[in-house]
Amino acid sequence: MRQSIRTGTDRVTIAQVAREAGVSKTSVSRFLGGEFDALSQHLREQIDATIKRLGYQPSQMARGLKGGRTRLIGMLVADILNPYSVAVLHGAEAACQKHGYTLMLCNTGNDEKREKQSLAALHSYSVEGLLFNTQGRSVAPLKELGQAAFPVVLLDRRIDGCDFDLVGLDNVNAARLATQHLLAQGYTDIALVVQPLYGVSSRQGRQAGFLQAMAGCANGHGETLEVHLDQPGHVATVLREFFERRRHSSGRIAILAGNGMVSLQIALALQSMKLQFPDDVGLLCFDELAWSPLVGCGISTIEQPTYEIGFTAIERLLVRINGERSVRMEILLDGRLIHRKSSCSVADDEALALCSRIAGKIGGGTGAPL
Repeated sequence: MRQSIRTGTDRVTIAQVAREAGVSKTSVSRFLGGEFDALSQHLREQIDATIKRLGYQPSQMARGLKGGRTRLIGMLVADILNPYSVAVLHGAEAACQKHGYTLMLCNTGNDEKREKQSLAALHSYSVEGLLFNTQGRSVAPLKELGQAAFPVVLLDRRIDGCDFDLVGLDNVNAARLATQHLLAQGYTDIALVVQPLYGVSSRQGRQAGFLQAMAGCANGHGETLEVHLDQPGHVATVLREFFERRRHSSGRIAILAGNGMVSLQIALALQSMKLQFPDDVGLLCFDELAWSPLVGCGISTIEQPTYEIGFTAIERLLVRINGERSVRMEILLDGRLIHRKSSCSVADDEALALCSRIAGKIGGGTGAPL
Protein backbone atom coordinates (compact mmCIF):
# COMPACT_ATOMS: atom_id res chain seq x y z
CA MET A 1 0.00 0.00 0.00
CA ARG A 2 1.31 3.42 -0.92
CA GLN A 3 1.97 5.90 1.87
CA SER A 4 1.32 9.63 1.85
CA ILE A 5 4.20 11.82 3.03
CA ARG A 6 3.13 15.31 4.11
CA THR A 7 4.01 17.96 6.66
CA GLY A 8 1.78 19.11 9.49
CA THR A 9 0.88 22.25 7.56
CA ASP A 10 -0.21 20.45 4.39
CA ARG A 11 -3.91 19.97 3.78
CA VAL A 12 -4.95 16.71 2.16
CA THR A 13 -6.92 17.32 -1.04
CA ILE A 14 -9.51 15.31 -2.92
CA ALA A 15 -6.88 14.73 -5.62
CA GLN A 16 -4.54 13.15 -3.07
CA VAL A 17 -7.31 10.93 -1.73
CA ALA A 18 -8.17 9.82 -5.27
CA ARG A 19 -4.52 9.10 -6.09
CA GLU A 20 -3.93 7.13 -2.88
CA ALA A 21 -7.15 5.17 -3.32
CA GLY A 22 -6.52 4.52 -6.99
CA VAL A 23 -9.85 6.03 -8.06
CA SER A 24 -11.05 9.15 -9.87
CA LYS A 25 -11.71 12.50 -8.17
CA THR A 26 -15.32 12.18 -9.33
CA SER A 27 -15.69 8.97 -7.31
CA VAL A 28 -14.30 10.66 -4.21
CA SER A 29 -16.62 13.63 -4.69
CA ARG A 30 -19.59 11.31 -5.05
CA PHE A 31 -18.60 9.49 -1.87
CA LEU A 32 -18.28 12.77 0.07
CA GLY A 33 -21.60 13.96 -1.32
CA GLY A 34 -23.38 10.80 -0.19
CA GLU A 35 -24.01 9.49 -3.71
CA PHE A 36 -23.31 5.91 -2.61
CA ASP A 37 -25.58 4.31 -5.20
CA ALA A 38 -23.20 5.46 -7.92
CA LEU A 39 -20.30 3.54 -6.35
CA SER A 40 -19.67 -0.15 -5.82
CA GLN A 41 -19.29 -1.54 -2.33
CA HIS A 42 -15.59 -2.13 -3.02
CA LEU A 43 -15.01 1.48 -4.10
CA ARG A 44 -16.90 2.86 -1.09
CA GLU A 45 -14.79 0.82 1.30
CA GLN A 46 -11.57 1.73 -0.51
CA ILE A 47 -12.32 5.47 -0.45
CA ASP A 48 -13.48 5.39 3.17
CA ALA A 49 -10.33 3.60 4.30
CA THR A 50 -8.11 6.06 2.42
CA ILE A 51 -9.88 9.09 3.89
CA LYS A 52 -9.41 7.74 7.40
CA ARG A 53 -5.75 6.82 6.79
CA LEU A 54 -4.88 10.24 5.36
CA GLY A 55 -6.99 12.16 7.89
CA TYR A 56 -8.77 13.98 5.11
CA GLN A 57 -11.27 16.61 6.25
CA PRO A 58 -13.46 18.24 3.61
CA SER A 59 -13.66 22.04 3.59
CA GLN A 60 -17.12 22.82 4.89
CA MET A 61 -16.80 26.35 3.54
CA ALA A 62 -16.01 25.14 0.04
CA ARG A 63 -18.76 22.53 0.11
CA GLY A 64 -21.21 25.10 1.40
CA LEU A 65 -20.36 27.64 -1.26
CA LYS A 66 -20.68 25.00 -3.96
CA GLY A 67 -24.12 23.99 -2.70
CA GLY A 68 -25.24 27.50 -1.74
CA ARG A 69 -25.19 26.67 1.99
CA THR A 70 -22.34 27.42 4.40
CA ARG A 71 -24.24 26.55 7.60
CA LEU A 72 -22.63 29.62 9.19
CA ILE A 73 -24.53 32.12 11.32
CA GLY A 74 -23.06 35.48 12.28
CA MET A 75 -23.63 37.11 15.66
CA LEU A 76 -22.80 40.75 16.35
CA VAL A 77 -22.87 41.95 19.95
CA ALA A 78 -22.54 45.53 21.07
CA ASP A 79 -20.30 44.74 24.04
CA ILE A 80 -18.79 41.33 24.77
CA LEU A 81 -17.72 42.62 28.21
CA ASN A 82 -21.39 42.80 29.17
CA PRO A 83 -22.29 39.55 31.00
CA TYR A 84 -25.62 39.62 29.16
CA SER A 85 -23.86 39.10 25.82
CA VAL A 86 -21.91 36.09 27.09
CA ALA A 87 -25.00 34.50 28.63
CA VAL A 88 -27.06 34.92 25.44
CA LEU A 89 -24.15 33.51 23.43
CA HIS A 90 -24.38 30.22 25.38
CA GLY A 91 -27.98 29.72 24.32
CA ALA A 92 -27.27 30.68 20.73
CA GLU A 93 -24.35 28.24 20.51
CA ALA A 94 -26.47 25.42 21.90
CA ALA A 95 -29.17 26.01 19.28
CA CYS A 96 -26.57 26.12 16.50
CA GLN A 97 -25.10 22.81 17.62
CA LYS A 98 -28.57 21.26 17.76
CA HIS A 99 -29.29 22.26 14.17
CA GLY A 100 -25.83 21.68 12.68
CA TYR A 101 -24.72 25.29 12.30
CA THR A 102 -21.55 27.11 13.32
CA LEU A 103 -21.72 30.49 15.05
CA MET A 104 -19.28 33.28 14.17
CA LEU A 105 -19.06 36.02 16.81
CA CYS A 106 -18.06 39.66 16.29
CA ASN A 107 -17.81 42.25 19.07
CA THR A 108 -18.52 45.81 17.90
CA GLY A 109 -17.66 47.55 21.17
CA ASN A 110 -20.64 49.89 20.71
CA ASP A 111 -18.67 51.47 17.87
CA GLU A 112 -20.38 52.35 14.59
CA LYS A 113 -17.25 51.90 12.47
CA ARG A 114 -16.46 48.48 13.95
CA GLU A 115 -20.07 47.46 13.43
CA LYS A 116 -19.82 48.19 9.70
CA GLN A 117 -16.50 46.35 9.47
CA SER A 118 -17.93 43.33 11.27
CA LEU A 119 -20.92 43.19 8.94
CA ALA A 120 -18.60 43.26 5.94
CA ALA A 121 -16.41 40.53 7.43
CA LEU A 122 -19.36 38.24 8.10
CA HIS A 123 -20.68 38.86 4.61
CA SER A 124 -17.33 37.75 3.19
CA TYR A 125 -17.79 34.39 4.93
CA SER A 126 -21.24 33.99 3.32
CA VAL A 127 -23.12 33.59 6.59
CA GLU A 128 -26.69 32.43 6.03
CA GLY A 129 -28.20 34.66 8.68
CA LEU A 130 -27.38 37.14 11.40
CA LEU A 131 -28.12 37.71 15.08
CA PHE A 132 -27.69 41.38 15.86
CA ASN A 133 -27.37 43.20 19.18
CA THR A 134 -26.94 46.66 17.73
CA GLN A 135 -25.50 49.84 19.20
CA GLY A 136 -28.69 51.35 17.84
CA ARG A 137 -27.53 54.53 16.12
CA SER A 138 -26.46 53.60 12.58
CA VAL A 139 -29.26 51.79 10.78
CA ALA A 140 -28.19 52.14 7.13
CA PRO A 141 -26.31 48.79 6.88
CA LEU A 142 -29.22 46.90 8.40
CA LYS A 143 -31.73 48.63 6.16
CA GLU A 144 -29.69 47.40 3.22
CA LEU A 145 -29.88 43.85 4.57
CA GLY A 146 -33.63 44.24 4.96
CA GLN A 147 -34.03 45.42 1.38
CA ALA A 148 -32.09 42.35 0.25
CA ALA A 149 -34.38 40.10 2.34
CA PHE A 150 -31.35 38.79 4.24
CA PRO A 151 -32.37 36.83 7.37
CA VAL A 152 -31.73 38.87 10.53
CA VAL A 153 -33.02 38.53 14.09
CA LEU A 154 -32.44 41.36 16.55
CA LEU A 155 -31.41 40.66 20.12
CA ASP A 156 -33.16 42.83 22.73
CA ARG A 157 -32.82 46.15 20.86
CA ARG A 158 -35.26 47.36 18.23
CA ILE A 159 -34.18 49.35 15.19
CA ASP A 160 -36.66 51.86 13.81
CA GLY A 161 -37.32 51.42 10.13
CA CYS A 162 -35.98 47.84 10.00
CA ASP A 163 -38.49 45.05 9.53
CA PHE A 164 -36.70 42.29 11.46
CA ASP A 165 -37.82 39.80 14.07
CA LEU A 166 -36.77 40.54 17.64
CA VAL A 167 -36.16 38.24 20.59
CA GLY A 168 -35.45 39.61 24.05
CA LEU A 169 -36.67 40.48 27.50
CA ASP A 170 -40.02 42.15 28.05
CA ASN A 171 -38.19 45.20 29.38
CA VAL A 172 -41.26 47.27 30.18
CA ASN A 173 -42.89 44.59 32.31
CA ALA A 174 -39.60 43.60 33.95
CA ALA A 175 -38.87 47.19 35.02
CA ARG A 176 -42.44 47.60 36.21
CA LEU A 177 -42.10 44.41 38.27
CA ALA A 178 -38.83 45.62 39.80
CA THR A 179 -40.18 49.08 40.65
CA GLN A 180 -43.43 47.76 42.09
CA HIS A 181 -41.39 45.44 44.30
CA LEU A 182 -39.38 48.36 45.68
CA LEU A 183 -42.53 50.39 46.27
CA ALA A 184 -44.19 47.47 48.03
CA GLN A 185 -41.15 47.16 50.30
CA GLY A 186 -41.66 50.75 51.46
CA TYR A 187 -39.18 52.63 49.25
CA THR A 188 -40.56 55.91 47.92
CA ASP A 189 -37.62 57.80 46.42
CA ILE A 190 -36.23 55.63 43.65
CA ALA A 191 -33.55 56.27 41.03
CA LEU A 192 -33.29 54.23 37.83
CA VAL A 193 -29.60 54.29 36.90
CA VAL A 194 -28.92 53.50 33.24
CA GLN A 195 -26.38 54.09 30.52
CA PRO A 196 -27.41 56.70 27.91
CA LEU A 197 -30.94 56.08 26.67
CA TYR A 198 -30.63 57.52 23.18
CA GLY A 199 -31.01 54.92 20.45
CA VAL A 200 -31.20 51.90 22.79
CA SER A 201 -34.76 50.56 22.94
CA SER A 202 -34.10 48.11 25.79
CA ARG A 203 -33.03 50.94 28.13
CA GLN A 204 -35.93 53.07 26.96
CA GLY A 205 -38.31 50.17 27.69
CA ARG A 206 -36.95 49.83 31.20
CA GLN A 207 -37.40 53.52 31.78
CA ALA A 208 -40.99 53.29 30.51
CA GLY A 209 -41.81 50.46 32.91
CA PHE A 210 -40.15 52.31 35.78
CA LEU A 211 -42.13 55.49 35.11
CA GLN A 212 -45.39 53.57 34.77
CA ALA A 213 -44.91 51.98 38.17
CA MET A 214 -43.89 55.25 39.80
CA ALA A 215 -46.96 56.98 38.34
CA GLY A 216 -49.11 54.55 40.31
CA CYS A 217 -47.60 55.66 43.63
CA ALA A 218 -49.08 58.96 44.84
CA ASN A 219 -46.28 59.58 47.35
CA GLY A 220 -43.44 58.28 45.21
CA HIS A 221 -40.59 60.15 43.57
CA GLY A 222 -38.71 58.64 40.64
CA GLU A 223 -35.73 59.90 38.66
CA THR A 224 -33.82 58.46 35.72
CA LEU A 225 -30.07 58.94 36.10
CA GLU A 226 -27.97 58.46 32.95
CA VAL A 227 -24.37 57.46 33.60
CA HIS A 228 -21.24 57.01 31.50
CA LEU A 229 -19.31 53.95 32.60
CA ASP A 230 -16.22 54.98 30.62
CA GLN A 231 -15.84 58.08 32.81
CA PRO A 232 -14.18 57.10 36.11
CA GLY A 233 -16.17 58.23 39.13
CA HIS A 234 -19.20 59.34 37.10
CA VAL A 235 -21.60 56.88 38.74
CA ALA A 236 -20.55 57.98 42.23
CA THR A 237 -20.93 61.64 41.29
CA VAL A 238 -24.42 61.15 39.84
CA LEU A 239 -25.57 59.14 42.87
CA ARG A 240 -24.17 61.67 45.30
CA GLU A 241 -26.06 64.47 43.51
CA PHE A 242 -29.27 62.44 43.65
CA PHE A 243 -28.84 61.82 47.38
CA GLU A 244 -28.26 65.54 47.93
CA ARG A 245 -31.43 66.43 45.99
CA ARG A 246 -33.45 64.11 48.24
CA ARG A 247 -31.86 65.46 51.44
CA HIS A 248 -35.10 67.00 52.70
CA SER A 249 -37.39 64.15 51.69
CA SER A 250 -39.04 62.16 54.46
CA GLY A 251 -39.14 59.07 52.26
CA ARG A 252 -37.05 55.92 51.86
CA ILE A 253 -34.46 55.75 49.10
CA ALA A 254 -33.60 52.95 46.65
CA ILE A 255 -31.66 52.41 43.43
CA LEU A 256 -32.70 50.33 40.44
CA ALA A 257 -29.66 49.45 38.29
CA GLY A 258 -30.28 49.19 34.56
CA ASN A 259 -27.91 46.27 33.85
CA GLY A 260 -25.14 44.16 35.33
CA MET A 261 -22.30 46.52 34.40
CA VAL A 262 -24.12 49.45 35.99
CA SER A 263 -24.79 47.26 39.05
CA LEU A 264 -21.08 46.72 39.64
CA GLN A 265 -20.31 50.42 39.39
CA ILE A 266 -23.14 51.25 41.79
CA ALA A 267 -21.85 48.73 44.35
CA LEU A 268 -18.38 50.27 44.09
CA ALA A 269 -19.78 53.80 44.36
CA LEU A 270 -21.78 52.98 47.47
CA GLN A 271 -18.72 51.40 49.01
CA SER A 272 -16.68 54.54 48.30
CA MET A 273 -19.34 56.56 50.14
CA LYS A 274 -19.39 54.03 52.98
CA LEU A 275 -23.09 53.32 52.43
CA GLN A 276 -24.67 49.96 53.11
CA PHE A 277 -27.74 48.33 51.67
CA PRO A 278 -30.41 48.10 52.92
CA ASP A 279 -29.42 50.13 56.00
CA ASP A 280 -28.75 53.29 54.00
CA VAL A 281 -30.24 52.56 50.60
CA GLY A 282 -32.28 49.82 48.93
CA LEU A 283 -30.83 48.19 45.81
CA LEU A 284 -32.26 46.08 43.00
CA CYS A 285 -30.35 45.29 39.81
CA PHE A 286 -31.13 44.04 36.34
CA ASP A 287 -29.19 40.84 35.54
CA GLU A 288 -28.48 37.98 37.91
CA LEU A 289 -24.70 37.72 38.12
CA ALA A 290 -22.47 35.19 39.86
CA TRP A 291 -21.55 37.73 42.53
CA SER A 292 -25.08 39.02 43.17
CA PRO A 293 -25.71 36.76 46.20
CA LEU A 294 -22.23 37.43 47.61
CA VAL A 295 -21.98 41.21 47.86
CA GLY A 296 -23.03 42.63 51.20
CA CYS A 297 -26.20 40.92 52.37
CA GLY A 298 -27.02 39.78 48.83
CA ILE A 299 -28.37 41.90 45.96
CA SER A 300 -31.93 41.52 44.68
CA THR A 301 -32.06 41.10 40.92
CA ILE A 302 -34.22 40.77 37.84
CA GLU A 303 -32.94 37.61 36.20
CA GLN A 304 -33.16 37.62 32.43
CA PRO A 305 -33.81 34.32 30.59
CA THR A 306 -30.59 34.85 28.66
CA TYR A 307 -30.06 31.23 27.58
CA GLU A 308 -33.63 31.05 26.28
CA ILE A 309 -33.21 34.37 24.48
CA GLY A 310 -30.14 33.11 22.61
CA PHE A 311 -31.65 29.71 21.83
CA THR A 312 -34.99 31.15 20.70
CA ALA A 313 -33.29 33.77 18.55
CA ILE A 314 -31.36 31.12 16.60
CA GLU A 315 -34.46 29.00 16.08
CA ARG A 316 -36.38 32.03 14.86
CA LEU A 317 -33.50 32.90 12.52
CA LEU A 318 -33.50 29.38 11.07
CA VAL A 319 -37.20 29.76 10.26
CA ARG A 320 -36.30 32.85 8.21
CA ILE A 321 -33.29 31.13 6.62
CA ASN A 322 -35.59 28.34 5.51
CA GLY A 323 -37.78 30.77 3.63
CA GLU A 324 -40.56 32.03 5.87
CA ARG A 325 -41.64 35.53 4.81
CA SER A 326 -44.37 36.26 7.36
CA VAL A 327 -44.80 39.64 9.06
CA ARG A 328 -42.26 40.78 11.61
CA MET A 329 -42.48 39.02 14.98
CA GLU A 330 -41.40 40.04 18.48
CA ILE A 331 -40.80 37.32 21.06
CA LEU A 332 -40.54 38.95 24.49
CA LEU A 333 -39.70 36.72 27.45
CA ASP A 334 -40.44 37.40 31.12
CA GLY A 335 -37.84 38.28 33.71
CA ARG A 336 -37.79 36.75 37.19
CA LEU A 337 -37.48 38.68 40.45
CA ILE A 338 -34.95 37.24 42.90
CA HIS A 339 -35.55 38.88 46.27
CA ARG A 340 -32.59 39.23 48.62
CA LYS A 341 -31.87 41.49 51.58
CA SER A 342 -30.72 44.49 49.57
CA SER A 343 -34.39 45.28 48.91
CA CYS A 344 -35.88 44.04 52.17
CA SER A 345 -38.93 45.78 53.60
CA VAL A 346 -38.25 49.11 55.29
CA ALA A 347 -41.88 50.04 55.93
CA ASP A 348 -41.80 48.99 59.60
CA ASP A 349 -38.30 50.16 60.44
CA GLU A 350 -37.96 53.88 61.07
CA ALA A 351 -34.17 53.84 60.67
CA LEU A 352 -33.71 52.10 57.32
CA ALA A 353 -33.00 53.80 53.97
CA LEU A 354 -33.95 57.32 55.06
CA CYS A 355 -33.14 60.04 52.55
CA SER A 356 -32.06 62.41 55.31
CA ARG A 357 -29.77 59.79 56.82
CA ILE A 358 -27.83 59.32 53.57
CA ALA A 359 -27.33 63.05 53.15
CA GLY A 360 -25.79 63.22 56.60
CA LYS A 361 -23.44 60.30 56.02
CA ILE A 362 -22.08 61.42 52.67
CA GLY A 363 -21.63 64.90 54.08
CA GLY A 364 -18.88 63.66 56.35
CA GLY A 365 -20.38 61.06 58.63
CA THR A 366 -19.09 57.53 59.06
CA GLY A 367 -20.55 54.23 58.10
CA ALA A 368 -19.55 50.61 57.80
CA PRO A 369 -18.25 49.52 54.42
CA LEU A 370 -20.22 47.15 52.21
